[in-house]
Amino acid sequence: MLLSWISGLGAGMALLHLLQKLLFPYFWKDFWFLLKVIRCGIRIELYRRKGELVTVLDKFLSQAQKQPRKPFIVYEGDIYTYEDVDRRSSRVARAFLNHSALEKGDTVALLMSNEPDFVHVWFGLAKLGCVVAFLNSNIRSTSLLHCIRSCEPRALVVGADLLEAVEEILPSLPEGISVWAVKDSVPRGVISLKEKLSTASDKPVPRSHHAAWNLKTPSLYIFTSGTTGLPKAAVITQLQALKGAAGLWAFGCTSDDIIYITLPLYHSSGAILGIGGCIELGATCVLKKKFSASQFWNDCKKYNVTVFQYIGEICRYLCKQPKREGERDHQVRLAVGNGVRSDVWREFLDRFGNVKMCELYGATEGNICFMNHTGKIGAVGRTNFFYKLFFTFDLIKYDFQKDEPIRNEQGWCSHVKKGEPGLLISRVNEKNPFFGYVGNKKHTEKKLLRDVFKKGDVYFNTGDLMVQDHENFLYFYDRIGDTFRWKGENIATTEVADIIGMLDFIQESNVYGVAVPDCEGKIGMASITLKPNKSLDLEKVYEQVVTFLPAYACPRFLRIQGKMETTGTFKLKKFQLVQEGFSPLKISDPLYFMDNLKKTYVPLTKELYDQIMLGEIKL
Repeated sequence: MLLSWISGLGAGMALLHLLQKLLFPYFWKDFWFLLKVIRCGIRIELYRRKGELVTVLDKFLSQAQKQPRKPFIVYEGDIYTYEDVDRRSSRVARAFLNHSALEKGDTVALLMSNEPDFVHVWFGLAKLGCVVAFLNSNIRSTSLLHCIRSCEPRALVVGADLLEAVEEILPSLPEGISVWAVKDSVPRGVISLKEKLSTASDKPVPRSHHAAWNLKTPSLYIFTSGTTGLPKAAVITQLQALKGAAGLWAFGCTSDDIIYITLPLYHSSGAILGIGGCIELGATCVLKKKFSASQFWNDCKKYNVTVFQYIGEICRYLCKQPKREGERDHQVRLAVGNGVRSDVWREFLDRFGNVKMCELYGATEGNICFMNHTGKIGAVGRTNFFYKLFFTFDLIKYDFQKDEPIRNEQGWCSHVKKGEPGLLISRVNEKNPFFGYVGNKKHTEKKLLRDVFKKGDVYFNTGDLMVQDHENFLYFYDRIGDTFRWKGENIATTEVADIIGMLDFIQESNVYGVAVPDCEGKIGMASITLKPNKSLDLEKVYEQVVTFLPAYACPRFLRIQGKMETTGTFKLKKFQLVQEGFSPLKISDPLYFMDNLKKTYVPLTKELYDQIMLGEIKL
């Protein structure tokens, strides 16, 4: 009797397991991942209830006490332990305490490349309770000046290799900003931080200088193009930094991992997910000044890398490298990032071995994120009933022609069906707030949609079109608004158009992104009209864009139109231009292509077009 009962129970359990596999194949993966999310939330809530407001900096100081001799940063063969970084950052804090009037809550702008001193300065200023504004190291001239003005810093710290960019704008900087350079010899009007560091003490700074009184206070300002206009400083609170730093842990990284960071630290991926993630784990990071496809796997083998961060372009560049022996001879087990195409994903796994790709989605300033914890190829994340209890989001219908959400006769937005692209929006409430941007409130307001499904509701507009399939996986579809993504960067079309429009022979400029085969994102193209009785000077256009724009933002294609078409609200139409692309077979208007060797734009012939489409010309 007992044996038959046991065998019946076993058969029942086996049947239940089979049904679960068939009907709910991702149940256990969802369940264990959800437990991690809940655990993270409970931990932060317990800290809050105890009155212990623990920040990323506090966690770093704790790691420096627990494991002072453990390598924290490996850079160009040099090792910086947790204790080394703690002492060096304390020296930075002491230098500013002794030689500046900085106070808790002041903003300091940081313009540096990937190097250990980026972290030393960041943490040193954080120890004084300052908000650090990360400036994109690629921007120059008017764009750089705009970013500095918009975050209203009391001081600007610049790396030795970027001092020339600051010297160009030094006379135009707002009054009251002190400029510090991590260099011995500096021009007039600039303070040598390196010199001050040589005499500064590395004695710990009292915690009272940086103790957070609220986790919703700003920790960082990180610049993003968003979907409209010039770069804006997104407010990153202590709470957002803590959540972002838990990303590597959520994907299964441990303190034993060695994490390879080639992404720029001025972005949230490199700084918060990467450096912050290493601190959360107590792990080691190998920091690279700049990504190199040819050195990538050599570095991974040399430093025993187990995890690396990526954007889609990185994986594509690695797959484009000539094949070599021993490509699978490495210890990399996880890759964490975003933006890799399905075909590149498959090729990467086939070529480089069993590396789990941990794709994620999240805007720097956003209040929503997705994580693909299952490894489903092509998906940026996954949702389910439980996830939506924590993060209320929707995909709504969008009018591509009018470039706005579709509203019905009652004025409400509508959900899309599964399998259809829709605009991703996320509910803004006490649980998931949107902290917006520094300065002008209209930029923050522009990112919000109001009265979406009912009177008074508020949603964050991500500016991204997504598709949710029947298994509840989410896929990135396209980006809307006045930005496009290229080389891992968001490019503000209005910023590029303004730079081109400064030329005295340009009447109007309409900038947009166009798709190119086998390339991530979209490449820049500018449609322009000329002023009456003025002629086009292609060399001047080239000089203008390379002088005032970072390389990734320079439009590679030009289209000369007789007249610009506008919408009913006088916005320049882009949809048709994007659809037509840059094909000389479809477009009768004159087309030009950027030639960096000749330092001008050259006519886009059919032969040149074919070379671009076949990938024979590097973009």
